[in-house]
Amino acid sequence: MQFCANKLDKKDFFGKSDPFMVFYRSNEDGTFTICHKTEVVKNTLNPVWQSFTIPVRALCNGDYDRTIKVEVYDWDRDGSHDFIGEFTTSYRELARGQSQFNVYEVVNPKKKMKKKKYVNSGTVTLLSFSVESEFTFLDYIKGGTQINFTVAIDFTASNGNPSQSTSLHYMNPYQMNAYAMALKAVGEIIQDYDSDKMFPALGFGAKLPPDGRVSHEFPLNGNIENPYCNGIEGILEAYHQSLKTVQLYGPTNFAPVVNHVARYAAAVQDGSQYFVLLIITDGVISDMSQTKEAIVNGAKLPMSIIIVGVGQAEFDAMVELDGDDIRISSRGKLAERDIVQFVPFRDYMDRTGNHVLSMARLAKDVLAEIPDQFISYMKSRGIKPNPAPPPYTPPGHTHHTQI
Repeated sequence: MQFCANKLDKKDFFGKSDPFMVFYRSNEDGTFTICHKTEVVKNTLNPVWQSFTIPVRALCNGDYDRTIKVEVYDWDRDGSHDFIGEFTTSYRELARGQSQFNVYEVVNPKKKMKKKKYVNSGTVTLLSFSVESEFTFLDYIKGGTQINFTVAIDFTASNGNPSQSTSLHYMNPYQMNAYAMALKAVGEIIQDYDSDKMFPALGFGAKLPPDGRVSHEFPLNGNIENPYCNGIEGILEAYHQSLKTVQLYGPTNFAPVVNHVARYAAAVQDGSQYFVLLIITDGVISDMSQTKEAIVNGAKLPMSIIIVGVGQAEFDAMVELDGDDIRISSRGKLAERDIVQFVPFRDYMDRTGNHVLSMARLAKDVLAEIPDQFISYMKSRGIKPNPAPPPYTPPGHTHHTQI
């Protein structure tokens, strides 16, 4: 919606008014709840406010005839904003769009009572109004969008020798290491959105047998043609197997695994598939600029990246990749959306040893941004979910309606 106003009352002794509007929805008990405040337009009696978006639910709770009250104020620096006047409308009226019905007289009831000749304190006009359906993550899943989950594990020497208990990759027969715990916590949630439960699992930063060449995207199961593992258990099995056969090395390059997933994502941009890459790492990254470039390119594709940092390192580089505070850029190009979520594993280690709860918290925080990242891709490409198929009825069972 967008509004403008004309000939508002002058409230400031010096100069004109600095008007803003406050919108309220009415509640069942006759009270009003604030639901939107416009920005202040300085020094004018004929402001044009910026257009804004608000959920229909917030504006009228789904009741198209419910009163919406709008108050117009003159902004004052000390917070004692002067009341210019008010008007009421409803969703149904606003939905008519720009027309003579959507020009409102701004009335100050006190002035109206005092002055016989008082007409109004100005008018507010609706300039534009449009409604868009908001789809949820689940609407797309129900409509058949597939989530493809890929894991990439850091096999660099900075993790420490897997045969020693100080190593992040330590093979303890009695309990899982941080890599395995993070993989299981996140993977067990994501796998429910992946229908075939077959996941490509990659390693990076190791020397491979037989010739000791360094690889930054090798299949954990040793099969380049088919890097898929069966379920989370299959990934864990392949991970443990790899630790026995490869030599931890370096450097720590993320770009190859990011580009690996991006190649798949680039092949299906119609909304039928979305790709999630989980990188588990000790966070000491060597190819920061290449990784940034890979992420900026990936932001145009149906993909998200989750980074779980294990160990005690400083994760400044990972926080930068996350892009929550400052949107990531490469060669002067900003990422068109935020696709990286970083969490440090150590923040979830429960001192009491209650791993179940702390791992549930880890999974929740790690996956918190995925639905919004997913929706931002679909929205930016104008992709709507397919209708959900009808509920499955086994053959031979017909629904009988009881009269």
